[in-house]
Amino acid sequence: MSSATATSTAAAAKTAKAPKGFWRRLIAKPSGVVGLVLCAVIILMAFFANVLTPYTPDEMNLGAVFQIPGTIGYPLGTDNLGRDTFTRMLFGMRASLTVGVLTVVFCTVIGVPLGLIAGQWKAADAIISRITDIMLSFPSLILAVGLAAIRGASLSNVVIALGIAYVPPMIRVVRGEVLRVRALDFVTASYTMNSTRGRTLRKHVLGNILPAIIVQATIVVPSAVLGESVLSFLGLGIQPPTPSLGVMLSDAQQYISVDPFMGVFPGLMIAIICLSFNILGDAVKDCLQ
Repeated sequence: MSSATATSTAAAAKTAKAPKGFWRRLIAKPSGVVGLVLCAVIILMAFFANVLTPYTPDEMNLGAVFQIPGTIGYPLGTDNLGRDTFTRMLFGMRASLTVGVLTVVFCTVIGVPLGLIAGQWKAADAIISRITDIMLSFPSLILAVGLAAIRGASLSNVVIALGIAYVPPMIRVVRGEVLRVRALDFVTASYTMNSTRGRTLRKHVLGNILPAIIVQATIVVPSAVLGESVLSFLGLGIQPPTPSLGVMLSDAQQYISVDPFMGVFPGLMIAIICLSFNILGDAVKDCLQ
């Protein structure tokens, strides 16, 4: 076996073995355990919202408006229409996480191929990088607000707006990783064995940049949740009566002096979701390095 073949085979074997110890390393880190537990609890609460509460998110009780937290039957109180805050928060979490996941899928499906192409072919890189630089000159959230205002308010438009806003960072990360991996010995060895660019990109490069893609995805989820909340708060996202954490904050704004708890719990949940995924993302990054 030639030295070039041996180098390529050893690198491929190392890449294949890396995921096997990932979970062990993640669980060994306190931040990894905390992030996993918090994210799991949040996802399970959103998924089983129908089981955790006897109410529907739009069920009104005009005889029990502005109930304080701890009231019998309403653990987190009620809003101005007598709707259970806990119920609406659970379904709002579901909407926010749905937007977060769909945004990650959107920006990954578009951003990863474009990043691979930009990192591999110089002619395409000149075009893709310039467009990416122009989009990155605008803050992602401002860009999402502008796109949502143009397309109109709906769940699908929120996903599209946020997805487009977070595609440039994904392209930039993937492009940088491709340029780094291309310079490694085993990729060079692959070219010396007359492997095509496409095959080398698929077989050797993509597997080695996957950790960076995963880390970037964990960053996009909380950013998208926060973005959805901002858009819904501004009236550019999910529309009432559909529950959303941003919609709940918008509803609570005008009643802040009457019942401050209307805004406290959805705002706190947004912070917990973002913090949980950021903690998990940092732990994943450390384990994949």
